[in-house]
Amino acid sequence: MSLKSALGRARGLGSAKEGAGHFWGQRVSAIFLIPLSLWFVTAVIGLSRVDYAGVKAWFASPGNSALMLLTVLSVLYHAHLGLQTVIEDYVHCEAKKLVSLIAMKFAVAFLAVFMTVSILKVAVGV
Repeated sequence: MSLKSALGRARGLGSAKEGAGHFWGQRVSAIFLIPLSLWFVTAVIGLSRVDYAGVKAWFASPGNSALMLLTVLSVLYHAHLGLQTVIEDYVHCEAKKLVSLIAMKFAVAFLAVFMTVSILKVAVGV
């Protein structure tokens, strides 16, 4: 039995003051992905019958390569936020949670760098 009041026992167990920024990041990235996804689907449909030279010429346009880069990075950011939420909510072992969060962050960073270099390599033609 404790001599502390209910308020005293509950202090320090509240919000970490980070949830609102995370919430808004997810919502803004989701809204940002709507037009980018529509653009991506129309681009894939338009490029479905084009050979590598045609795709390379399409990527040579600064607008197309920039929109593709924005799409890839936005998807990765949105996925990062979603996976972080799932890991934090459903992995209960603190060690597994920490390892999972670190692995996910490294994977997202690796994919962001890899995809950016790939897009720029095709766009520039190296």
